[in-house]
Amino acid sequence: MQNINDLIADEINVKSAQVEAAIKLLDEGSTVPFISRYRKEATGGLTDTDLRTLEERLYYLREMAERRTAILKSITEQEKLTPELEKAIQEADTKTRLEDLYLPYKPKRRTKGQTAKEAGLEPLADLLFKDPSVDPAKEAEKYINAEKKVADVKAALDGAKYILMERFCENAELLAELRQEMWDHGQITSLCQEGKEKEGAKFRDYFEFSELVKKIPSHRSLAVFRGRKTGILQVKLEIKAQDDSDTCPCQALIAKHAQVEHQGRPADDWLAEVVRWTWRVKLNAQIENDILKQIREEAELEAIRVFAKNLKDLLMAAPAGQRPTLALDPGLRTGVKVVALDPTGQLISHDTIFPHAPKKKWDESIQTLYQLCKKHNIELVSIGNGTASRETDQLVSELIKKHDDLNLQKITVSEAGASIYSASEYAAREFPDLDVSFRGAASIGRRLQDPLAELVKIEPKAIGVGQYQHDVSQVKLARGLDSVVEDCVNAVGVDVNTASIPLLSRIAGLNNTIATNIVRFRDKNGLFKTRSALKEVPRFGDRTFEQSAGFLRIVNGESALDSSGVHPEAYSVVEKISSKSDRSITALMADAEFLKSIKAEDYADEQFGIPTITDILQELEKPGRDPRPSFAAVKFDDNIHHVKDLKPGMLLEGVITNVTNFGAFVDIGVHQDGLVHISVISDQFVKNPADVVKTGDIVKVKVMEVDEDRNRISLSMRLNDKPANKSAGTRQNSSNRNDSSSNRASNNRSSNHNASRGQRSMGSQPAPKSTLAGAFANAKKLKPKK
Repeated sequence: MQNINDLIADEINVKSAQVEAAIKLLDEGSTVPFISRYRKEATGGLTDTDLRTLEERLYYLREMAERRTAILKSITEQEKLTPELEKAIQEADTKTRLEDLYLPYKPKRRTKGQTAKEAGLEPLADLLFKDPSVDPAKEAEKYINAEKKVADVKAALDGAKYILMERFCENAELLAELRQEMWDHGQITSLCQEGKEKEGAKFRDYFEFSELVKKIPSHRSLAVFRGRKTGILQVKLEIKAQDDSDTCPCQALIAKHAQVEHQGRPADDWLAEVVRWTWRVKLNAQIENDILKQIREEAELEAIRVFAKNLKDLLMAAPAGQRPTLALDPGLRTGVKVVALDPTGQLISHDTIFPHAPKKKWDESIQTLYQLCKKHNIELVSIGNGTASRETDQLVSELIKKHDDLNLQKITVSEAGASIYSASEYAAREFPDLDVSFRGAASIGRRLQDPLAELVKIEPKAIGVGQYQHDVSQVKLARGLDSVVEDCVNAVGVDVNTASIPLLSRIAGLNNTIATNIVRFRDKNGLFKTRSALKEVPRFGDRTFEQSAGFLRIVNGESALDSSGVHPEAYSVVEKISSKSDRSITALMADAEFLKSIKAEDYADEQFGIPTITDILQELEKPGRDPRPSFAAVKFDDNIHHVKDLKPGMLLEGVITNVTNFGAFVDIGVHQDGLVHISVISDQFVKNPADVVKTGDIVKVKVMEVDEDRNRISLSMRLNDKPANKSAGTRQNSSNRNDSSSNRASNNRSSNHNASRGQRSMGSQPAPKSTLAGAFANAKKLKPKK
């Protein structure tokens, strides 16, 4: 049996020594961001992605090792462990295989087969199985026994049948082959439950649905499972004969394994019946459950992967930076909440204006905004994308036209999750005397200034870029998304003198308690001047310092290195370079040309190898560099505000809000995202939309089709495509019905938009620019081993 290190090394295609070193560091309490950034020599340069995969597999394999030990102990205690069985258990490479091998020895409730054995019917079963030339009825007469409740020939034969059925069902090799057969050739089918047609209208594309198990994509399988969970759909697996016979392939497999062949002998009909019952009564439901579980697990993993990818793109969206910002949370009857923020995101003023119906104080609202912008030197206007968003956008456009002296830039930002933040305990501590609506407006403004710093205050599931997020394992989802947040925060680093508790708590080696202690210490004693001063914070020990210090920045502190990503443990390397070159550290950090001339190998030693020296030189060249892209803003068409304003053939600019396996959703400024189907994302073949676009990209799209009745918009990124020759409001082409309906079924909205998504259609164009603007909109393979 391969050990765990070798297994993982093979799976992620690295050397076993790298895996061994990584596991040792993880077991010692090191975090993934710390290992990937500051222990490259030890792991041979494993990336954070490699380490996350390693960590997940390590957890699975260790669990399996514990289960293997328990199974071996149980069978040994039963005195039934043979060398062959022990070898098979040791070589089992999945939990399913382990449980299959353990099945015959697993304590179980009393069965019909056990009862039959106690009635003395096992010899009858063995005889008929080994010698089909025996007449079953005549032989069964010998076993009639009223005391043992074997009343007649039928009872005796039934008992023998149950004994063989259970024996066949506990064959690990047979179970594995049946699962593989069902995976390779089975079909998942769904039908509408009688009388549920109207109630389950959004699942209508699955009322008569069938697709090969091995080909069904995750979004469709999750849609089917949701339909079943809600009681709309009846779901089952079917497998048809691969030849002209009517025999189920799975029954044929059972017969082959049992070596049951019909040759016209007296017991052959009875044995054939045993095989049929084994499949229909015992194994059919079990295999169906196993495969459906497998489909679901695979789909969940894929949904979590897609969610994690979108979340990463969202968190790593370009920040507008430390610029004075006016945040507007649009509303009609309750008015537009207005919040002014200083460059660091601190609230300096708030007000409410009523430009829209019913009060319609348009001119007064413009004057109020002008005075706020003038007073606080506002540069950015952040507009929430909820109700009355485009109307409020018009208001700001008129403000800019009337007062060009303001030099404002307006950007639409998603409100997804803002209401959750505003009602949170942390928001109450930040703004104890502020109404929740103003807290939400502040969040809308801050996520424009620095999306990462603001969005970490919100549970990732509430940000609204998931696919079927409520249908997947919440434990696995939380673990996956938390890893993404941690990796993003540490990739960027944080200013320890301005960072919030939620942001600090995501730093490698820190937790909520230590993050709270840092902020309290900062509030009491003033700004940190050095990284080493962090050791004075309660519970901030040497181990915590080792893990976190490289990701914590001290801007304008006593040491220039404290504002960089160079770890304090490696300051000696920089000092050596400084001494040898006769330049101050500050001068070194400003001389990119000189740094490029330095050879990393000249400073490498036993403690710091070439990878670390190379990272140090790159960090000195651009100290504290932000890996996020430059800020850009989408420009919506000022004449387009609602779905009814759209016409096929229009070319519009939009921002991608969510990427799924079947396409990308694009916000074009009409309160309803349109769908660019995978088939029209590019002129080239696209296997995965995430290979071409990502959340936050600004793209050009063509309106292909508009369905006002269902509030659905079909877009294409192939700008030369011709729109469908249909009028608005008509039902769309059914060629992609399954993808679109899965999308309808996947409406996991966290914000106030709750309409279903669009469908179909695609383009080549220049590489999209990355942006935050509008990026936070509502959104929306473990196969059997052969």
